[in-house]
Amino acid sequence: MDYLPINLRLREQPAVLIGAGVVAARKARFLLNAGAALTVIAPEQEPAFRSLSSAHDIHWLPRAYVEGDLSGAVLVIAATPDREVNEAVYREASSLGIPVNVVDSPELCSFIFPAIVDRSPLTVAISSSGASPVLARSVRSRIEAMLPAATADIARFGRLHRERIRAAGAVPRIN
Repeated sequence: MDYLPINLRLREQPAVLIGAGVVAARKARFLLNAGAALTVIAPEQEPAFRSLSSAHDIHWLPRAYVEGDLSGAVLVIAATPDREVNEAVYREASSLGIPVNVVDSPELCSFIFPAIVDRSPLTVAISSSGASPVLARSVRSRIEAMLPAATADIARFGRLHRERIRAAGAVPRIN
C-alpha cells in the first residue's frame, strides 16, 4: 500500500488552494463539501471557478502565491499550470509539515485524492495510488451504480440508532 487511506475532518479548518482554474474548481468542491475554511490564491479566476466562488464563502486573494501564504493551513493544494509555483508551494508546505497535493505531480504530493462515491455520511474512496486514475474512476462508477442515493438515508439512520443496532447485532442490507 503506497498511501494510507484516511478521512480528515476539515470542518472550519483553514485550507489553501493555489490556482483558480477548472481543476482547482474540482478540488475546491471537495474542500467546501468537507466544510473547510477555504482561501484561494490566484491572480484571476476562470469562469468555472468564478461561479463556484460566487456561490460559496471563499476567501480569494487576487494575486500570485508568495512564500508565507501557507502559514496556519492544515491542508494545501497547488493547481496551477506553473511548475515553479507548484514546486515552491510543495517546498513550503513540506517545510511546515502541512499535507500538500500538487495536481498531476504525484512526486510533489504527500497525499492524493481518491475517486469518491459520496453517499454522506457514507463515503467510499477508490485509489490506484496515482498509477491509473482512469481505472479508479471506472471502479467508482461501478460502485456508484451499486449504491443508490437512499444509501445515505440508511447511513444517517445508523448514526441515529448506532447503539441499538450494535446491541442487536444487526447488519444493514442494501438491496
